[in-house]
Amino acid sequence: MNDNDASITGNSTRRPPWNRGKIIGPKPPLRQGHVWSIRTRLQLQKRIRDLALFNLAIDSKLRGCDVVAIRVDDVAPSGYTSDRATVRQKKTGRPVRFEMTEQTRQAIDDYLRVTGRQRGQCLFAGRRGPDSGLTTRQYSRLVGEWVASIGLDPLKFGTHSLRRTKATLIYRRTGNLRAVQLLLGHTKIESTVRYLGVEIDDAIEIAEKIDV
Repeated sequence: MNDNDASITGNSTRRPPWNRGKIIGPKPPLRQGHVWSIRTRLQLQKRIRDLALFNLAIDSKLRGCDVVAIRVDDVAPSGYTSDRATVRQKKTGRPVRFEMTEQTRQAIDDYLRVTGRQRGQCLFAGRRGPDSGLTTRQYSRLVGEWVASIGLDPLKFGTHSLRRTKATLIYRRTGNLRAVQLLLGHTKIESTVRYLGVEIDDAIEIAEKIDV
């Protein structure tokens, strides 16, 4: 029996699919209640770094690779966290600007005061030492811990859930796709439509609000 015969009869040894046991597809955003629950739990547990990381991830709306690459200079060039920051995206090479709320600024300032992180260093240190940044895998693992701590299935949520959370809320409240496109750093509005899962009913509802 040759290899072709073996494959036909089902006797060949096949490698299991990479996604066996995994939930694939877009990760849903967190709801506002989820955000407050995670934030409160991190505060109670005095997880200063995780609180700063979580808040910054929600506000920045950045991909995981960009979140972990943020440096102290990007958010606190003068020693204190700024109201706004600009980060160049790894995927597109384009800069994207984002706002930081008061609670995010306070969380980052507390974290910087405790850790003594300085200009030129990655904002969030990894396990390899103070000069190394948090890896995307470590960040993903932390997100899994956060969502699991409030009873959510960590297989259903991921780092992209944090990226999508505030963008989705902004869209739902304003219907302004162009604003969300700019905040996410998308080059095409079609990418934003797909990313948010905008359906035809949503688009029609937005159009009905516009008088020409």
